[in-house]
Parts: sequence; structure tokens; C-alpha cells
Amino acid sequence: MSNRLFQGIIHQISGSVDRMVGVVDENGEIIACSETGRLGETYPGELTLAFGAQEAASIGNCTFCKLEGVPGNQFAVFIDGTDEAAARYASLCAVTLGSVEQFAGERFDRANFIKNVILDNILPGDVYLRTRELHFNNEAPRAVLLIRMSESCEVSVFETVRSLFPDHSKDFVISVSETDIALVKEVRASMDARDLEKLARSIADAVSTEFYSQPTIGIGSTVLSIPELAASYKEAQVSLEVGKVFDTEKKIISYDYLGIARLIYQLPKRLCGMFLQEVFKRGTIDSLDQETLFTIQKFFENNLNVSETSRKLFVHRNTLVYRLEKIKKLTGLDLREFDDAIVFKVALMVKKYLDARPTRY
Repeated sequence: MSNRLFQGIIHQISGSVDRMVGVVDENGEIIACSETGRLGETYPGELTLAFGAQEAASIGNCTFCKLEGVPGNQFAVFIDGTDEAAARYASLCAVTLGSVEQFAGERFDRANFIKNVILDNILPGDVYLRTRELHFNNEAPRAVLLIRMSESCEVSVFETVRSLFPDHSKDFVISVSETDIALVKEVRASMDARDLEKLARSIADAVSTEFYSQPTIGIGSTVLSIPELAASYKEAQVSLEVGKVFDTEKKIISYDYLGIARLIYQLPKRLCGMFLQEVFKRGTIDSLDQETLFTIQKFFENNLNVSETSRKLFVHRNTLVYRLEKIKKLTGLDLREFDDAIVFKVALMVKKYLDARPTRY
């Protein structure tokens, strides 16, 4: 990281300094230089003085100054020449590069810290300590979005998502696994789940446009402190798992809108099996064919309205009534009655859950 970072800054500095300027590591290797042909060379001469002196020091034909603020003082900047101007240039460049390196290191530490928080790899007491050390705003509202690709993510997918959120001091894009990328987003207090869904949709559109692959995105609840991010991340995971069971065509799933599916997902499978046995006679739910199940689905979608459902199905009203009577005869439940419809709806979801047997977190 330091080599690329230093080379970028040196390239900018070289336009203002009419001399060769570069950076060496503790072994004397030139890792950044305005004369790129010298990259990788080892500087001739003993550099102990460069790393030991508190001020600029002349060694050979160059002036050296160690970088302040970098752990171990393992880098030194050098300027061509040994005059007073070279000393001033070296000191100024050392302060600039040291500050940039320190900031970059802190940014890396912040991202690594957030990753440990969402994965629950850090003790609660240490979270508050590190939050103060890294100067986090602990009261800013944040939410975790989990972006899952159907196959292993390329590095460029991660970079594409990261480029959408340029403020790396507030928003963190983290590679969690081969297929998962987590976004920890600082949000406005006025943003709700619908706003987060719009944000997720924009991410999905950007990724699918670039890589011709549609990601699935789970959205956790907005939380008001750093330690709660682990819960938001788990909610985003649950959103993806519940969506995989109950709504396979949906690509943006918010934990706040999972509804009864979330409740069913949390129930023990044994209890779900007992519920089905109590509601239906043995095998009756399995005796319903695809046409009947499709009719039931449309009936629910149209709020138990017989006339509207028959219109949407392009069948006569009496035909739909006949089908509903047939369902009542098989199951003992009259879907035109609200209480029976609720029981039947839940039973279908429970059966779908048992058939899918999702992984539990």
C-alpha cells in the first residue's frame, strides 16, 4: 500500500520541486521516486544517519529526512542536493508523506475494525475503546447491506461497489467471503427501510450493468451505535436466507419488511410440522394441484375478493366459487372466511419453509 501511495504523492510533488525526490525503506531500497527508472534500486551508502537523526541529514549527494508519524520510522524521503534548500524540501516532504501514510493506515485500521465488529470478532468492551481511538462518531445511524453474488466475486466487483461510496471515512465496503460483500453505510436519521431499498437497487443496477450478473441484497435494520452493527449484519444475512425460501424472485430484501416470514423462519422445524398436522388432515395439503395453488395465490393477492380474482384469472365467477368449495371440502378451510384464509396462508408458508430447510444463523 505504501509504495503506491508514496509514488502518487511524489508524482504530484515533483511538479513543484525542481529536483529528484524519492522515498527509501529501512533497507535502502527506493520504493518511490520522481525518476521512475530508479525504482527498486538500493541507495548506495550507509543510511543509519537518515533514520537516526531528528533533522535532515546529508548522505552522499542527497539530503535525507525520516518520515514522522509512521510506526517504526521505517521510511525516509530523499532530495537531490545537500544545500539548505534541499534540507527544507526534505523536511517538508517528510511531514507531508508521513501525514498521508498515517491517515491511510488509520483508514485501513478503521475498515478492519468495522469488519471485526460486524463479524462479532471483538469484545464489547474493546469496541468502545477502539471507537474512541479511531475517532468514530458512535451515535451516527448506520445500516448494513449484504451484497451476495451468485458465484465468486471478482476483485473488480468489490472495487465497483467501493467506488459508489467515495467517503471512506463514513462508509465501509468489506469483502466478507467469496460471494458476499458487506456495506456499512452511515445514513441520515430521516432515512427509512424504503430509502435503503432504493440505495440497494442503485447498487444492484450498477453491478449488473458492469458485470451482467444480478446480485441479491439483504438489508439490516438501522442502528444507532457501533456495537449494534453486528446485529444489523446478522439481520441482513437472515433477510437473504428468508428471501431464498419465501420469495425467490425478489432481489432486494429488507429485514424490516419480512413480516410473518421472519417469525416462521425462527420457529423450530418440529413445531412447524406439528402445526401442519393439526391444521390439515394427513396429506390433504399435498393433494392440491398446481392450478389450485395458483388460484389460491391469486385469491390472496386480490384480498379475498371473488369478483376481482375471477377477472384476473379470466374465469367465470361461478368457476372460482366451485374451486373454493373444492378446497374447503379437501382441507376443511373456507378461504372466503378471513380466519380460515389466515391459517391457510401461514400453513403454505410453513410447508415452503420445511421443504426448503434453510441454513440457520
